[in-house]
Amino acid sequence: MTLTFVDSWPIYLQSITFVVALIIGIICLVKFCDIFVDASSTIAKKLHIPELIIGLTVVAIGTSCPELAVSVSDSITSLLEHSNANVAIGNVIGSNTCNLLLVLGFSAVFTPIVVKKSVCKREYPFLLGVSALSVLFVVLFGTRSSITGNYAILRWEAIILVVLMFVYIWFLIHNAKKHPEDKLDEKETELAETKEKDMKLWVAIVLVIVGAAGIIFGGEAVVFGAKGLALQVSDAAHLNHDLAESLVGLTIVAVGTSLPELVTSVVAAKKGQNELALGNVIGSNIFNILFVLGIAGTVNPLTTGSQVIIDAIVMMVATVVVFGFALTGKIKRSGGISLLVMYAAYLTYLIVRTVM
Repeated sequence: MTLTFVDSWPIYLQSITFVVALIIGIICLVKFCDIFVDASSTIAKKLHIPELIIGLTVVAIGTSCPELAVSVSDSITSLLEHSNANVAIGNVIGSNTCNLLLVLGFSAVFTPIVVKKSVCKREYPFLLGVSALSVLFVVLFGTRSSITGNYAILRWEAIILVVLMFVYIWFLIHNAKKHPEDKLDEKETELAETKEKDMKLWVAIVLVIVGAAGIIFGGEAVVFGAKGLALQVSDAAHLNHDLAESLVGLTIVAVGTSLPELVTSVVAAKKGQNELALGNVIGSNIFNILFVLGIAGTVNPLTTGSQVIIDAIVMMVATVVVFGFALTGKIKRSGGISLLVMYAAYLTYLIVRTVM
């Protein structure tokens, strides 16, 4: 991997630079995504776009902006350097696994999560379907890349994911019209409207540009820091570079880009609105697979090592396990602890896999 301007620096200074870049990048992604979503929602309202459409598209897609920025940035980097997109794929799979096991686990430990029957009948089956499809693309239908000889999500597969994203958005809009009782809580809607009423159109346009620039910068910074750290770790410990990159993508980057979901879910649990936690995770995971993997793979086919097979299967298993809990109508504290234990076991496996 080419690190350009830091190549000649002392190792310790490079390490500090990579860590700082990673931290600043994650902070930028979280903060500028909020700015981008709020400003975009304001512009949409000024253009008289129905609130329902705004909530189910701009806001929903906005929650996946951190993952999108990181994955697209790594996709472009892998194209330019003829290398694997370990961070791009690891970020999506790791973020989804983190959402299911860590975010829901923490939320359930705070307060048991009540699950609506409608979620198990409509939204969750869709998540199971797209998760299974992504595993099939990676494991069964993934072909060997002519560049690296590794597993790949090809451009035509990525385009299918993007098309399914639009199908899902149509499903959300159709479902919201058919079942108005499932709309956002009135207090949440009022809070969002208060923020947007105070913003003028020209200010919103400027903030959209600033937000987009911040997201792009954050994504570049995260990929730069993640790949740099992975390179240093693999060189110092004589480890497989692909495995080291995957470890960073599946853990540090994944948890970092999942911070909005974690904070939102824990705050909701504290306020007694813990049923929002599962909805946030389902929506985020679906958009990560369809929107993030789809867009990143359309920009450039995503190649990675064979280790992705296990990671994709773990994500699928986590999805099925949480669905099992959801079918009971409630994810209890004991269930939350079980999810956290599963996540700890997975992290342990990732570390052992990398160093062995």
